[in-house]
Amino acid sequence: MKSCLIFAHRGANKEAFEGGIAIAENTRAAFNRALKYSIDGIETDVQLSLDEVPVLWHDWELDKLGHQGKCIDDFNFEQLQKMDFAGYCSPDALAEGALSLQEFIDSYRGRCGLDIELKSRDGESQLRFQNKILKMLAVIGPSAADDGVFISSFSLPGLIFANRHAPDLPLYYLLSDHHTQADIEQFLKDYSFLAGFCLPIDIHNDSIAKLLREQGKGVGVYTCNNEQDIQKALDLKVNILITDYPQLALQMRDK
Repeated sequence: MKSCLIFAHRGANKEAFEGGIAIAENTRAAFNRALKYSIDGIETDVQLSLDEVPVLWHDWELDKLGHQGKCIDDFNFEQLQKMDFAGYCSPDALAEGALSLQEFIDSYRGRCGLDIELKSRDGESQLRFQNKILKMLAVIGPSAADDGVFISSFSLPGLIFANRHAPDLPLYYLLSDHHTQADIEQFLKDYSFLAGFCLPIDIHNDSIAKLLREQGKGVGVYTCNNEQDIQKALDLKVNILITDYPQLALQMRDK
């Protein structure tokens, strides 16, 4: 088993762009590009359409698509399918409608691991947020550990709710720059159901690595986009390394 799994962050769009190919993030083209390398997984983001279809999109608004101030949940899925989620990065890009979580799971499950980030935003009602989680769980299934599918989120209440409805599904808490080792120690005491934590690479260190390893928790880091950060992640023996440059990370890991 590989000691460190390399996950492509929203696909391999940035690496492709620097190679002269413009590909939009979280699109079929970005994911298929990532799979040209021997990656171990893909990270993506899920929001909910107006008619409650889980859809892949990172930004809160659709400004990139020409819908200033509008959000995913301002449109139903049929409307989102008619939009071009790929063309904003290049007029030459093949047009792509919205990608549903269902299509993503059907297309990529079993081909690599899948890190599905549950997005939450200010002003979203608790009922709608919980419905989003239930819709995601219905697509993913109650237990996905065997095929490398897991949910991550910055929302601890969201992960608690997900665990209540799918206790066997691996859940990773996404930490931010302000979190400390003391915070992590408290999370370990209060939320033992968490399969692991995903940390900004800047705050990860030997002490945190030792703590989480002793507690049997998975460790992911984001977003490792240069040689220094990638090497730091490898030296700390993380389980999952999330990067916009999977080819570079693979080369460094496998050398």
